[in-house]
Amino acid sequence: MKELAASKEMTRRGFISGLAPVCALTCLSLNKAMAWSFRKGSQAQESSGHKFDKPYSRKLSFRQVSDLRYRNFISLAKDLEKKMGKKALIEFLEKRTLAQLLDQGKSYAKRSPDTSFRTFSNIFKNPWMEATLVMEIIEDTDTVFEVKVTECLVADTFLRAKAGEIGNAAVCIGDYTFAEGFNPKIKMIRDKTLTLGHAYCNHRYVWNG
Repeated sequence: MKELAASKEMTRRGFISGLAPVCALTCLSLNKAMAWSFRKGSQAQESSGHKFDKPYSRKLSFRQVSDLRYRNFISLAKDLEKKMGKKALIEFLEKRTLAQLLDQGKSYAKRSPDTSFRTFSNIFKNPWMEATLVMEIIEDTDTVFEVKVTECLVADTFLRAKAGEIGNAAVCIGDYTFAEGFNPKIKMIRDKTLTLGHAYCNHRYVWNG
């Protein structure tokens, strides 16, 4: 129970600080991060009284927060695609995402109580995931953990913007190196991805310990 509780806290803090990945492993509670920032704003207002520190009071849905989070990025990526071509853009985004998420996996490992396979798989069992993913655990053993994700908030955002391939290159592909960064003994296998037009994502993690 202590291990799971620690994992929940790591996931929450990781999302807020931007250190958690942003696909299956970071389709965490977006509005929790917003709520956190509102609370900080309220505290700042009490200390300074400046109008810029007034807490933002509008209530947003998870979908709205996700749209706001990625709207400008998607617009920029589409403009870059026109300038540099689709192939060059996707290659650039994939290279950047793989490197960035490898580093984030390593950072997450440092903040985690340990880097065991069980601690890694517990990320998916965190209740924060329930608000932004529709998924089913297919297999859960000491050496294999597989989930089937039929709906993902981040994928939904990119697909509705007709930017699925951009989303895959900028977000989803990082799941591979995040797992590696967390522990090199963990390998992710996936041949179905929502952002690429498939009906679901089949994340299969294998422990090569």
